[in-house]
Amino acid sequence: MLNENKIMVLIPTYNEEKSIGGVIRGVREILPQVDIVVVDGESSDSTEEIARKLEVIILKVPHSLGIGGGVETGFSFADLRRYDMVVRVDGDGQHSPDQIPRLMQPILNGEADVAIGSRYIGAGDYKASLSRTLSIKLFSLIISAIIRQKITDATSGFQVVNGRVIEFLSRSYFFDYSEVEAIVLLRKAGFKILEIPVIMEKRTQGSSSFTFVRAFYYIFTGVLLLLISLLKGKTLRRD
Repeated sequence: MLNENKIMVLIPTYNEEKSIGGVIRGVREILPQVDIVVVDGESSDSTEEIARKLEVIILKVPHSLGIGGGVETGFSFADLRRYDMVVRVDGDGQHSPDQIPRLMQPILNGEADVAIGSRYIGAGDYKASLSRTLSIKLFSLIISAIIRQKITDATSGFQVVNGRVIEFLSRSYFFDYSEVEAIVLLRKAGFKILEIPVIMEKRTQGSSSFTFVRAFYYIFTGVLLLLISLLKGKTLRRD
């Protein structure tokens, strides 16, 4: 069944020269036949050069668009090329490629439209800063209440989606892509979302910019996005 699907692995990057090579090679080892697309936000290091040497598809986006704009660009590309499935993997090495098949399985079996890798269910022992942990838990509580489904890792970027979701996301977003907003819109549109336990690694490139102040800013803007999403959800439905 895997060989019957056209699959794209989406890797958004910005200054990931220490990790991107390992991520790409890891994906190829697990899924040798898939297309790997790196969406780079004008990295100032050798991220793009390393990716080019590994012969992946590279899409360039302005750094000002952020990771959201990069992910949105990736989904638009996937929709244009008619991919049946998109696997999203971060470029910092936190998402282990050997766990991708577990995320793909419920999509291949038709059990879900979206599979999200969660750090907070199963036997994982993920440790994060207090600000990040609090913000993720708050978002998860808000989303769970809105969509009436328990979500434990609302900001996880380790995801697999099917073709219907690819089309929906590429045509329903305008300037940014937020995991939080996407979960709400997708559930309101009738898509089935399933969380899968995964073990995430520590960052292998740089350090996180997710400070305590930025966490509360993220919460504030995220709540606004959720309110907008609720209004959008009244009119957005999948065909």
